[in-house]
Amino acid sequence: MPVDPVLRSLVIDRSSPVPLYFQLARHLEHAIDAGEVPPDTMLSNEIQLAAELGLSRPTVRRAMQYLVDKGLLVRRRGVGTRVVRPGVRRPLELTSLHDDLAAGGRSPTTRVLSNSIEPAPPDVAHRLALPPHASTICLVRLRSADGRPIARLTNWLPADLGGLTTPALEEHGLYSLIRAAGVMLHAAHQTIGARTATAEEARLLGEHRGAALLTMSRQTFDDRGRVVEFGTHVYVASRYSFELSLRRP
Repeated sequence: MPVDPVLRSLVIDRSSPVPLYFQLARHLEHAIDAGEVPPDTMLSNEIQLAAELGLSRPTVRRAMQYLVDKGLLVRRRGVGTRVVRPGVRRPLELTSLHDDLAAGGRSPTTRVLSNSIEPAPPDVAHRLALPPHASTICLVRLRSADGRPIARLTNWLPADLGGLTTPALEEHGLYSLIRAAGVMLHAAHQTIGARTATAEEARLLGEHRGAALLTMSRQTFDDRGRVVEFGTHVYVASRYSFELSLRRP
């Protein structure tokens, strides 16, 4: 079984303040993320794992539940515990999803659903600090990772931004193209939420209607304080998450 060598390399530090279940969970998580334990690998049952690792069954059970909660394992009664493909976990930084996926070793692809000049709806004009109904670039894209759809991205930008051709958008991340146009991105205001998928979104993202979606809106500023982008995106919650690091002030 592919997981056996990974488990044999685990060194449990019983003197560490880190709980034993968390040492086991993190070890397996790193192995899954690195591809050392591939998707669809079946794990031994908790009794066998506990005996092999010299841990208690409750410790192993808690480690497995931690990984289930993170979406790395699934349990089926009467079947066992199976490894699933890791979801995309994105840090909250001023980067594009395309570049984050590529940096994480994933294979991003983009299908441009719409690329047009349109008058800005009132709420969009307000977020872009433009007059009502000002001309804007409206982009709608479907982003996939390793061949699986993960996000529908809608972006509104001032109409004077150049270089946003459909071929370029299918090849590069939006922020890379904005920077290539000479715009220095400086800051962003971002809001994250959640809701269920509409029928159209479910069809586009390969999910069932009512599936859980993460939502994000982002207002991006350049180094002169000008708003250069307003985006509203939806992500498949079962394959995507945001990461945020908190520091003591």
